[in-house]
Amino acid sequence: MKRIVRSVFLTGLLLVSPILFISSYDKEFEWSKNLDIFHSLLRELELYYVDETDPSKLIKTGMDQIMKTLDPYTVYIPESQIEDIQLMTTGEYGGVGALIGQDSAGAYITDPYEGSPAQRAGLRAGDRIVKVDDKTVIGKTNEDISPMMKGNIGTSIKITVERPFVNGQISVNLIREKIRFQNVPYFAKLSDGNGYIRLSGFTEGASGEVKQAVLKLKEQGAKGLVLDLRNNPGGLLFEAVDIMNLFVHRGQEIVSTRGKSKMWEATYSCRYEPIDTLIPITVLVNSGSASAAEIIAGAMQDLDRGVIIGQRTFGKGLVQTTRDLSYNAKIKLTTAKYYIPSGRCIQALDYTNRRADGSVGHVPDSLVSEFRTKTGRIVKDGGGVLPDVLVETQLLSGMSSNLIYQNMIFNYATKYRNTHEQIAVPASFALNDKDYQDFKGFLVNEKFTYETSSEDALDQLIKSAKREKYYDLSKSVIEELRTKLSHNLDKDLISFKPEITNLVADEIIGRYFFQKGRIEYMLRDDSGLAKAQAVLAAPDSYRKTLNR
Repeated sequence: MKRIVRSVFLTGLLLVSPILFISSYDKEFEWSKNLDIFHSLLRELELYYVDETDPSKLIKTGMDQIMKTLDPYTVYIPESQIEDIQLMTTGEYGGVGALIGQDSAGAYITDPYEGSPAQRAGLRAGDRIVKVDDKTVIGKTNEDISPMMKGNIGTSIKITVERPFVNGQISVNLIREKIRFQNVPYFAKLSDGNGYIRLSGFTEGASGEVKQAVLKLKEQGAKGLVLDLRNNPGGLLFEAVDIMNLFVHRGQEIVSTRGKSKMWEATYSCRYEPIDTLIPITVLVNSGSASAAEIIAGAMQDLDRGVIIGQRTFGKGLVQTTRDLSYNAKIKLTTAKYYIPSGRCIQALDYTNRRADGSVGHVPDSLVSEFRTKTGRIVKDGGGVLPDVLVETQLLSGMSSNLIYQNMIFNYATKYRNTHEQIAVPASFALNDKDYQDFKGFLVNEKFTYETSSEDALDQLIKSAKREKYYDLSKSVIEELRTKLSHNLDKDLISFKPEITNLVADEIIGRYFFQKGRIEYMLRDDSGLAKAQAVLAAPDSYRKTLNR
């Protein structure tokens, strides 16, 4: 019997081995063949194409197209963009501390960071960049100007700007410093006695910033915490694990990763003693909460450690790793999927099964599975983290969307800042009727025009009706609908006044009090925060939600 089994095994091995060898050989042959074709194609273009070609540009375009067939997180990074990767992971760079925007009139400063060389020298949002080190940059793009602004710490730079609504140019001499993005731009004890922490990123040190905020809030007597992860795009996985470690016991598994290669399989557990495993926690999320932010939200939910409030999160359950390439280039590629404590993966889009047109669909309901939290609550995978308490999304009107898209609110705030030396603090600032009328006059002077989505949809309907010869039969109904849907500047400024007033006030406050001031102002009327406070104010309901 043993001889028979051994004979069958060896026969099977001999049959399988050639198949594996042939499969491996075929794949290597396909790689070699297609790389040879690609090289031949480039050679023919260089020798015989009617105009001069740029080899670097052609190959970069080809590589970018290759990446587009995979997922949006797998990208080629040339040596010239390595600093961007370092900024994403460390949150630091050498520069003057000013974000740059661009419109049809050229480049301008969108946001000087509080305390940065740019801000201390008096540069303001809205300032138009004219020269950098006496070199004219008019007509250049952000991609051209941004590298000129960055540089080694301690080096000098001269920036010349034109300030709208103020005559003449302004030149400032700056010394580049280490600019670091704050992961926790704001935290405070709220009037109800709970602590609030805004976490905006996951670069190196994020967990330390959250830890310091928690400790200070506990010193101030905070009886509960609101952790705000809204619009947090994520970042470093281990920072998310260490943040969870502040609230759960050492040794608790937070996330695991699994990939095609065994080297990417890992389990990440809490390494330290926690700060507080009992303090009530609510976590605010929305569709802009992704990646590491979803690890925290998902782990909080799976471990029944906190109540998740808001809207369904983005659904990014993919892990990226940066690998070195030749000539100091790199590739950032997706190497694994991550799984939170219940065992679920929250990836929403299925990049492995694209449609015929190349588009990507969500994970179908038929493949969505149920999992259970630590106390037995049912949770699901395949589409982000669904909050325990839903808060309706606050959508902007078409009028407001157009005001933002066309930079009308930004430009008016520039005018306001350059004609008003100071304003009231964020806790009490409000745009009065005189200011609102001035804003209306600004829009008229700027010849602001717009079309709403409803009007655009109606135009498409009319085109289809005419093509299918239904328009004449329905003309009166369609024209009546056009009358009802047609926008009117005066009417819309009245109808959407509260919404527009808040947007304008928020932008103005940012010019005087920067990011912290904006957060303080927005929290004055925040439905998500109000719901979080209500949940913390009802201990019995809080425990019931977590099935405790």
